[in-house]
Amino acid sequence: MQSSAYIVNTSRGEVVDEEALADLLAQRHIAGAGLDVYSAEPKIPSALRDLPNVVLLPHIGSATIEGRFRSVIIFS
Repeated sequence: MQSSAYIVNTSRGEVVDEEALADLLAQRHIAGAGLDVYSAEPKIPSALRDLPNVVLLPHIGSATIEGRFRSVIIFS
């Protein structure tokens, strides 16, 4: 990746090696990252939490009216 690249992971936490990502971000080998999934949720490595070039969000992919309704039906 180029140093101007941003990595975005919204799929699965295991797709990204979080330790390696934190090192690359800290050394500015890539510009930034946006993550809403993590390999050990809800634990987010402090190395990622403390970086200014990282945006961390909760995984909210199912946070729709339809998704919540289906969850109630399936788990009831």
